[in-house]
Amino acid sequence: MKRVLYIAVALIATACVKEDVTSFTPETPTTPVILPEDATKGEVIIKFKPEMESILEETMTRCEGVATRSGIPSTDEVLEILDAYHIERVFPVDSRHEARTRENGLHLWYIVRFNPDEDLNKAMERLSQLGEVDKLQFNRPIYRSYNPSAEPRFISCAEASGNATRSTEWPFNDPEIYRQWCYINDGTAPIAQEWAGVVAGADAGCEEAWKLCTGDEDIIVAVMDEAVMWSHPDLADNIWINDGEELNAGVDADGNGYVDDKYGYNFVRNTPITSWTSTGSTGHGTHVAGTIAAVNDNGIGVAGIAGGGKGDKGVKIMTIQLFDGMNSSTLAMEARAMKYAADNGAVILQCSWGYNSAKANLIMGYTPGPATEEEWATTYPLEKEALDYFIHNAGSPNGVIDGGLAIFASGNEYAAQSSFPAAYSKCISVSAIAADYTPASYANYGSEVLLSAPGGDLEYYGTPGMADDVYDENGVLKEQGGIFSTLVVNGIPGYGYYEGTSMACPHVSGVAALGLAYAKQQKRHFTWSEFRELLYTTGRDIDNYFVGEKLFYMRHTSAGATPLKMNLADYRGKMGHLVDAGALLKAIDGSGRDMRLPNIYLAPEATMTLTLADYNIVDAKSATVANSTIAEVVLQNNSLTVAAKSEGQTTLTIEADKRYTATITVREGANDNGWL
Repeated sequence: MKRVLYIAVALIATACVKEDVTSFTPETPTTPVILPEDATKGEVIIKFKPEMESILEETMTRCEGVATRSGIPSTDEVLEILDAYHIERVFPVDSRHEARTRENGLHLWYIVRFNPDEDLNKAMERLSQLGEVDKLQFNRPIYRSYNPSAEPRFISCAEASGNATRSTEWPFNDPEIYRQWCYINDGTAPIAQEWAGVVAGADAGCEEAWKLCTGDEDIIVAVMDEAVMWSHPDLADNIWINDGEELNAGVDADGNGYVDDKYGYNFVRNTPITSWTSTGSTGHGTHVAGTIAAVNDNGIGVAGIAGGGKGDKGVKIMTIQLFDGMNSSTLAMEARAMKYAADNGAVILQCSWGYNSAKANLIMGYTPGPATEEEWATTYPLEKEALDYFIHNAGSPNGVIDGGLAIFASGNEYAAQSSFPAAYSKCISVSAIAADYTPASYANYGSEVLLSAPGGDLEYYGTPGMADDVYDENGVLKEQGGIFSTLVVNGIPGYGYYEGTSMACPHVSGVAALGLAYAKQQKRHFTWSEFRELLYTTGRDIDNYFVGEKLFYMRHTSAGATPLKMNLADYRGKMGHLVDAGALLKAIDGSGRDMRLPNIYLAPEATMTLTLADYNIVDAKSATVANSTIAEVVLQNNSLTVAAKSEGQTTLTIEADKRYTATITVREGANDNGWL
């Protein structure tokens, strides 16, 4: 039985420093804590019960955010035994979003560091018995869902020749777009010259979509991966920039809890300096970003699915660094990263990482991950809560999407079940196909998979035993069924081929971003669940292609490449639908609902600006408020700026083709996205 000690006592005045306390021997728990081998020693993550809120906050306020004790007597008895030296909130205070942070209970999560020589199992057992503890989780590194030692198929910017060989007339002037069969596959990709395994139409459906829209700069995709090279010449114009911050200024100018985060944040090293040159960096994040939003029609390199062109600006890429060379983020920092993305404007999480599939083969060296949603949620409650925060709080009830889309790679363990978090019922799990509609040989599949997308398949298209088979007899790089995109190797920007569900995943993220861009332009509004469903229902059923067997060579570049056969019938109903950008955009006009002038919620002295055309208001002639002591408004070029003055409510009236009204509410704790 847990000890419940909600005692109204004065806070320990010395919680910021260690102090001798009475020793405490906890009862033996009925269920032992089972920890993985890679659990971080000397660290636990605790979610306290709401009753402890005021005690914790008084302690943290007095200690300026970092303490050695919690101020809760029974917890501190255990922390003393463990020789604890550090306790702080998992999620730093974001002054703009603290109200919803509390509403979601994330302010109650704390990370505790103690003597790493202490037995972690026993520490978890002791803490699990405390009545003030709601949830308890170990910390551990997170892992890529791709092989970081894989050699990239790389060419420099100068070497990108772009000698197009297809019959298709391409919509953009990017010279290397002809290599990107994954966007428009007419059956004449360079690989078709050497291999019969290409079928026209096995692509992401971009040709029809690009006739309607190519992107919109207000849509932000958070790439949670290695750092994106924000200075890459084919990405720079589509990189998210936090205009309120400057690198090396040493100031949290926008009050979001992170100093100098101009181009995103490095959650591995807890620094605003994102790095793509650390030893062991693969360029993976840059490759993923290019598929989503390489700059279109700029006369260089490749195209991105939502990279702009034809009068549209591309969607923006926010770099969220979870892997830095050979180092990776922990569960605690990963959770911070998800919240950071939501709080700073991202509406899509692009995640090519996760646990191994529960059906991953031990003989092949994989350690199986969680088998069920319940097991995952119980083992990693912080991760689930952070994901839920993003899914339910990204976007805006007044914008194109209320909530966010969390898109994950299903994994590459040749397994008949998706990995987690991809398999979480609120996420989008993405598997991969080759250029002939067949499942990629390595791809995880299962009933949890919602969508598939081109991911390449070098074990299918490659030459067994040939490590350099991507070059012809003249040393020129040739297509071999991989995914071609932006890349950075040893700090040098360029382009190259990768394969994996890691590559399929950004196709779905790019299509989703393109769909949201078009929805914004059409002034349509969706909930996250509505848009997720639309992605699925507009996708193509590909089960009819799963007939017979498919031969591939596992680890095909090694001398002992193993020939294996896939029974394609086993994949029916387990690859989801093939994402289709054209069908998605065509369905948007008749889906969702109109965006309308919203009620406005602001904290005192805060301001917000509305582009009235987003709400079907054009040529506004005047804007007034009933009580100017509560808020003031300025109308200029059909853009309305609202400035909050004092707490209260007043009515906003706009005169245009007709009269529009809304309520302005000013109160402490209000956010600027429509939430109180």
